Amino acid sequence: MSSNIAGKVVVLTGASAGLGQATARHLSALGATVVLGARRADRINALAAEINAQGGKALAIVTDVTQFAQVQNLVDTAVKTYGRIDVMLNNAGLMPHSPLERQKVADWDQMVDVNIKGVLYGIGAALPHMKAQMAGHIINVSSVAGHKVRPGSAVYAATKAAVLMFSEGLRQEVKPYNIRTTVISPGAIDTDLPTSISEADVAENIKKFYDEYAIPAGSFARVVEFAMSQPPEVDINEVLFRPTRQEL
Repeated sequence: MSSNIAGKVVVLTGASAGLGQATARHLSALGATVVLGARRADRINALAAEINAQGGKALAIVTDVTQFAQVQNLVDTAVKTYGRIDVMLNNAGLMPHSPLERQKVADWDQMVDVNIKGVLYGIGAALPHMKAQMAGHIINVSSVAGHKVRPGSAVYAATKAAVLMFSEGLRQEVKPYNIRTTVISPGAIDTDLPTSISEADVAENIKKFYDEYAIPAGSFARVVEFAMSQPPEVDINEVLFRPTRQEL
């Protein structure tokens, strides 16, 4: 069991696939209790059943992160069931790239709702409990795109840059409550994130890029482990990582 992870109660959004799924499995193997939030009930129920069958502790709660009441229910149910929340991992996100001139307004709205509001709702739901505990750890997921914008990624990059900004503001605000904050910015990771791209030509180019460069989702899970496993007086505030071969 890894130091400072065993016994912790970890709430994850976007837990039905990709980064969230890999991290839930990894942290559970290290002794954490995981509370899985996502819209796809069949997937998170299957993941919870798998973890529990292997001797871990997992609870699945259907959650749409664009609805604050549902995120509040996810966190409140975790606290009601297990007595506390030690880590809030705001992981849910999507990436429907397109050039601005194509006016994919529905995609823009969805990215703002999930990538920005969804993270804010997770913070808002977790903070009261962590303040009462005088302890906790909030981990937000940004992206390399939050640091470097490319043609076709303007809105996505803007949402991920926003996560960087309010994560830093959060870091400064929660110091009186002994709460740690981490923002993680991954590069190309082998997940279904590219499937959210609705423009066929853009999707084809991104698929080629991911096929060539993407690394396994377990790489992200190990970064989460690193941030969580530090002693209480150490606060890992930001991690930016890429596949070794990724230039952008």
